[in-house]
Amino acid sequence: MQKQDIISEWFRLYSNDIYNFLVYYRGSQDVYDLVQETFIKATRGLHNFRKQSKPKTWLISIARNVAIDHSRKEKRRPHTSPLTFSDREKYVTDHNPEDKLLENEAVEEIYGHIMSLRHNYRDVLILRGIQGMSIKESAEILNWTESKVKQTFYRARKALEKRLMKKGVLHYES
Repeated sequence: MQKQDIISEWFRLYSNDIYNFLVYYRGSQDVYDLVQETFIKATRGLHNFRKQSKPKTWLISIARNVAIDHSRKEKRRPHTSPLTFSDREKYVTDHNPEDKLLENEAVEEIYGHIMSLRHNYRDVLILRGIQGMSIKESAEILNWTESKVKQTFYRARKALEKRLMKKGVLHYES
């Protein structure tokens, strides 16, 4: 199979996953451009793909690096404008409009708290908690050990939980 055929097939299979990852990782700014840049870099670096991981994992690691590079070029922190979930139409319920609005506001608030965490915590929460990546896939993308992924994910969840409780978003019932 030709290089272009492989990348075209991967684009068909994984472009939505890459897009969703970048939306969560970066916010809604320039995501289409970053998806395109991810696949351009994948085309150029296809000879480096070792087939030890899934293509999706390899592409998301490229997308993460593209987003980091883009943020460095702009000399600003990533995630400066949180994604509005209503724009993404990602959160769909069968409730009435008022309930849906309240749910969307709660999700946006939680997302804002995730974006305010340390980079390592954000990365692992997005990959494991939002994208549903396995420990192994997350470790490959982040270039961490699996135990570091487990430990950081646990700490990130605890840090997020603490913030949500402090802000009154999350309540424990006795």
